[in-house]
Formats: sequence, structure tokens, C-alpha cells
Amino acid sequence: MKTNKSSTPRFAICVDNSEYPASLELHKIYRVLIDESAEKEGDLRVIDESGEDYLFPATYFMLVELPRVIVQALNKSFARSDQHAS
Repeated sequence: MKTNKSSTPRFAICVDNSEYPASLELHKIYRVLIDESAEKEGDLRVIDESGEDYLFPATYFMLVELPRVIVQALNKSFARSDQHAS
């Protein structure tokens, strides 16, 4: 599996969780990791409710571009939650 991590964080909003209700919350913003191989297959690598990254159908999400200030705030928030999980 070829994973290419970009320095620019990507985010997506879940618009369908019908097959994964325990893993995805409808309308929630998720971090998306760059995975070119998965994207060619129609999937996105998303950090789900467990805090781990998994592949989900890309059609379950809408990629969004957020203002830099929001991305920075989200990254700080994720970093704090990642520290508490360790």
C-alpha cells in the first residue's frame, strides 16, 4: 500500500454512514490521510471514531477546504486528544 502523507491536512464531512454507524458519525468532520492507491479504488483513508485510520468509500464523504485558522485549531485539538489517548 502506498501512502503519501501531505503537509496540508485534508478534512471531509461524513454524508453517509449507513454501513458503518459505529465507526462514522453522520455530518461529522473527519481527518483524511492521503492514500493515492485507495483513492484510485474509490476509497478514502479516514481516521474514524476509534482513532485509527481505515478505508471507507469516498462517496460517504464530501472533501472540504477549511480556512487556515480552522485547520490550525483542529490540528491543535487533535494533537491534544492524541496525547490523552497515549
